[in-house]
Amino acid sequence: QVQLVESGGALVQAGDSLRLSCAYSGRTGAYYYAVGWFRQTPGKEREFVAAHNWNERYYVDSVKGRFTVSSDNAKNTVYLQMNSLKPEDTALYYCAATPIFTGSYDYLRATSWTYWGQGTQVTVSS
Repeated sequence: QVQLVESGGALVQAGDSLRLSCAYSGRTGAYYYAVGWFRQTPGKEREFVAAHNWNERYYVDSVKGRFTVSSDNAKNTVYLQMNSLKPEDTALYYCAATPIFTGSYDYLRATSWTYWGQGTQVTVSS
């Protein structure tokens, strides 16, 4: 079993930076589980944002060059560094985990991820 707790969400202005944290417990870390970030706005499906899977990192096109996912296994924490924030980044951000995957695993789909945190709100004002 894996428990995930997000933090770091806030109200910021366009162009600002923010770092989200996902503290995990259980048998996790780069050697066992991939950790991903999703976001969701009211009335829309949960959208993949970024993931760290072993030595690979994946990003949705809309955040490439602005967001960076990283892990600190000593602190059992995964981070999402978000720079140059835009109003369209406003959403409830979730951290998720699933066993390390290879090949053509469909990590873009929320249903492909096993464990979820409760979410942290990010609001970007224009």
